[in-house]
Amino acid sequence: MEKLPPDTIVGIDLGTTNSCAAVATGGGQVKLIPHKGGEYTIPSIFAIDDKGHELIGHDAKRQWQLNPRNTLYATKRLIGRSPKDGIVETVQRSVQYRLHGGEHNDVELDCHGRTFQVQDVAAKILAKIRDVASDHLGFKVRRAVVTVPAYFTDRQRQGVKEAGRLIDLEVVRIINEPTAASLAYGIGRKLDERVLVYDLGGGTFDVSIIEIRDRVFEVKATGGDIFLGGIDFDDAVIRHVLEDFEKKHGIDLTGDPVAMQRVRDLAERTKIDLSARTEAPFSIPFITMTPQGQPLNMDLRFTRTLLEELTRGLVQRTLDIVEQVMAEARVERKDLDEVMLVGGQTRMPFVQQTLTHYFKKPPSKGVHPDEAVAIGAALYAWSLQDNSDLKLQLLDVIPMAIGLEAAGGAMHVVLPRNAPIPNAKALAATSSADNQSELMVRIFQGDRPDTSRNELLGEFVFGGVRPARAGSVRLEILFEVSIEGILTVSASDLDTGRQMKTTLRVTQS
Repeated sequence: MEKLPPDTIVGIDLGTTNSCAAVATGGGQVKLIPHKGGEYTIPSIFAIDDKGHELIGHDAKRQWQLNPRNTLYATKRLIGRSPKDGIVETVQRSVQYRLHGGEHNDVELDCHGRTFQVQDVAAKILAKIRDVASDHLGFKVRRAVVTVPAYFTDRQRQGVKEAGRLIDLEVVRIINEPTAASLAYGIGRKLDERVLVYDLGGGTFDVSIIEIRDRVFEVKATGGDIFLGGIDFDDAVIRHVLEDFEKKHGIDLTGDPVAMQRVRDLAERTKIDLSARTEAPFSIPFITMTPQGQPLNMDLRFTRTLLEELTRGLVQRTLDIVEQVMAEARVERKDLDEVMLVGGQTRMPFVQQTLTHYFKKPPSKGVHPDEAVAIGAALYAWSLQDNSDLKLQLLDVIPMAIGLEAAGGAMHVVLPRNAPIPNAKALAATSSADNQSELMVRIFQGDRPDTSRNELLGEFVFGGVRPARAGSVRLEILFEVSIEGILTVSASDLDTGRQMKTTLRVTQS
């Protein structure tokens, strides 16, 4: 591989279950960056062992069965999330480590007697990917394009940026995973196509409808669920085998973290095996003891048909989102040139059969489901280099509406869902009290009609309002969403032309 300059921007797919990095060179050539074991993906797992050593990636995964309480996985689902809406309880049911609401309206994770914020864990995983890339490329990687689910909120995008800042990695640009996959599919092919990207990964589901016109990639609509992915398919298997075991032996294994971790490992392996076979054994010797001290085995057979029955509802949820996004893009099935599969869970035959039946044609295998996102991120990174021979235009959209809290807690939408980005919208405002010196605006993101059910992005306080009679100050509040889907808010006095300073008050839970 040619020697690259030290300011080269790499592409990073920061995944829920696995992460991957790639780098592009002139002519659109892309190389995935291998780990020293030769693998291209690094498990997105962080652990602290009995001796207090921090382990990341493969090292963390190897000791997971024996140390489940202090092994943090699938944490990407929690980045930038407030602990409301039962989110802590929902996640706690499927993981062995402990989590709780934090001081800054966020979620915190417990590991080996220490408490971590989610972006701290993301930073450690990013640092591992950067170090692997630096070793391979022969210089310290300092700049990256990082991908996120299309359905990430502003707060979640900010959380990923913050993870980069914590390790002195400049996240030059954040782009959406389905958009990145479409770059991997479309660059260099001179296409004029409308594609639907169906991205079912380890932890999240996204669907985007993208028009590709040679080097212009225009997202028409996007939707998703950041609590729908391969982990949930595993959980469906786990619930079944636990119920079967309790029925046979009268023993509930959910309180035994080591037994639960052995079940989780085998559930994932069995699910994967059933993509190639129609049945597989589900056997774990000596999983627990009877009250009399006799060892008990878990032993049952799993069929592909049973797996499909257990996960039918999850696949249907993805189709419901597909239909909603197609309606928002005003696109019918016949209007789509290709349906692209991205994410490891799309290897499941039932997912492919369901999509073939729905779209009346088999989905495209035009990209590698595990590698397309990193490859697309690397191509976009190359297009941002000063000496690049690849010029791209990405036209993406806001995944969820952004708005203000109106009277009675209603959501006043400023920028609607699927509005193109970058975008800006100005709102007129005025003072509501005599000699008011501050204007406070509570800003939310989400598609629910009342703000209490949407995500609070923050309370923006504008100081320096001109003292005057109530209603006589003419203010303009400007909402700007960058190409990365990140929001900035500013305000100005229309009579004096004065810009007012903006401070973000961190929201307390």
